[in-house]
Amino acid sequence: MNFDLLLKRLRNTMPNLRLFTDEPMSRHTSFKIGGPVSAMALPSSAEEIAAVCAIARDCGISPFVFGNGTNLLVQDEPLKIFAVKTADGLTRVRFTESGDVYAESGAMLSKAAVFAHRNGLTGLEFAHGIPGTVGGAVSMNAGAYGGEMKDVVVLTEYLDEELGRRTAAGDEHEFSYRRSAFSDTGRIILGSVLRLKAGDGEEIKARMNELAARRRASQPLDMPSAGSAFKRPAGGYAAALIEDSGLKGFSVGGAQVSEKHAGFIVNRGGATCADVMRLVEHIRETVFKNSGIMLETEIKYIHC
Repeated sequence: MNFDLLLKRLRNTMPNLRLFTDEPMSRHTSFKIGGPVSAMALPSSAEEIAAVCAIARDCGISPFVFGNGTNLLVQDEPLKIFAVKTADGLTRVRFTESGDVYAESGAMLSKAAVFAHRNGLTGLEFAHGIPGTVGGAVSMNAGAYGGEMKDVVVLTEYLDEELGRRTAAGDEHEFSYRRSAFSDTGRIILGSVLRLKAGDGEEIKARMNELAARRRASQPLDMPSAGSAFKRPAGGYAAALIEDSGLKGFSVGGAQVSEKHAGFIVNRGGATCADVMRLVEHIRETVFKNSGIMLETEIKYIHC
């Protein structure tokens, strides 16, 4: 992987591109954990991200594209990775000609939900408190409080594995629990069309406030984490299984099972990736011994 060539070509052909070297991923993840990547680009448009990825591929480098880093656990050691972050540039939310809402992949879900509320549209209230981007949410079919992205997403623009611009519509998204046609693929989401319904502004705001209050009451929002650490197992809830196993508040180094919500692993200060990994394995082994259920992680581990 020729990072020197990559940087030279990016600087020569895209002089306005925001580009960093040896950039700590701890600055770009909600866990506040992660070693430095060799290079990071922050494109400001779909055209820029396509050009950046094409140049990287020509240099023999596969870029790691991410949003706001809210479900990532990144290794402590330096990573020979070219990271491309969408959450600092591809952030626009607007109406389409047909009256639907188009949100770029790097737009925060909260921004899209506020846009919908201000325009009297209902259907996205559930997403207001989810701390990720639209692209990440579509990729994993994020959901909360009875709502999921599959309920509102009707079309997605993306780059395929050959960097061709494509669209997925309706069932082509292949939405299922915390998965979609974009999960664990080389496809890069550019933006999605959200189909919402007209609603009462006061009722929409009240629902958003209600869900925000429920989150504050039940989740450790004041501590760094990557959200729910484990997927919901069949016939139960990960948090209940962890708590029933006596692990609420259990810690390894700076990583701890939240005392507020056992489904969250929090960085109580100075946690390393290794701390979190050891804690995750201890939780999975203990819950399996106690219940016979092997939990599956929802956090995405980035390493090289």
